Amino acid sequence: MRILLQAKATDLYFKDVGVWVRNGNDALDFVSSTAAIDFCVANKLTDVQVVLKFDEHKCDIVLPEMPGPEFRERPSTQP
Repeated sequence: MRILLQAKATDLYFKDVGVWVRNGNDALDFVSSTAAIDFCVANKLTDVQVVLKFDEHKCDIVLPEMPGPEFRERPSTQP
């Protein structure tokens, strides 16, 4: 399984900062979905979704769109 980021508007996959590609095989493979989400938060990427790609494409899973910046900027309620 590969863990990728995909721009919702263009269906392009993230390869590097400022570089998006059409083919998921050329995209950056994150070590975990948490790492992909953390990367989005740290780099303020919005309108992207996490895609879990399997050898059998019919098994691919698209996770919901990342929340907008207003969600990420909420202060923590933890002490």
